[in-house]
Amino acid sequence: MTVTVYDPESDPAVWRTRFLNLLDRTPVPTAVSTAEGVITGANPALAALWNLTPGRLAGRHLLDLFTPADPRRLSKFDSAMRGGRRSRYPFRVRWTAAGSSYEGELTVEPVSDPAGEPPPLLAILRADEPRPAADGREDAAGPVALTALESRILALVAEGRTTAVVARTVGLSGDGVNYHLARLCRRLDASNRTALVARAYVLGLLSPAAWPPAAD
Repeated sequence: MTVTVYDPESDPAVWRTRFLNLLDRTPVPTAVSTAEGVITGANPALAALWNLTPGRLAGRHLLDLFTPADPRRLSKFDSAMRGGRRSRYPFRVRWTAAGSSYEGELTVEPVSDPAGEPPPLLAILRADEPRPAADGREDAAGPVALTALESRILALVAEGRTTAVVARTVGLSGDGVNYHLARLCRRLDASNRTALVARAYVLGLLSPAAWPPAAD
């Protein structure tokens, strides 16, 4: 009798799970889509751009989220895919979130898939950095404005809640919460959570009752 020993390293399902776990922890906004551009998976960093959970992006088309600066590149990309050419294809794109417009570069790369053709696509977004003003400081059009989700996360952090508690409360993963906190720290020029809460208090983004924060 032949005994077959299970080798997890040769199991596609194991590798798929590992990839999804890695995708979930990647701080760079990333999505996986079909060859037609329909999203099959997205990480918290990408979903956070629209204050959504990753599952809410599944089934959406990349072109529903991003507008190419040069639509003619889409036909070139389509021709390259049909011709079997596999390479990275950068697109300058724009998108709108919370009433504001942003720009960046979306790099789309076909991923080899032995299970069949056409291959899925890996889409990675690199958002442009805010342009500094002439005096070297960021050009602010007015007071710092937070989304409802950012305000909720900031208030919970000010109460001393752990990342896990914040994630359960607002319906995000821990990585999604950390992504929002990292963005808030950059916007408010804070080096850590305590400094973030203090800065938010100074700017009037938190009520005095929220300071000082309790210890985790």
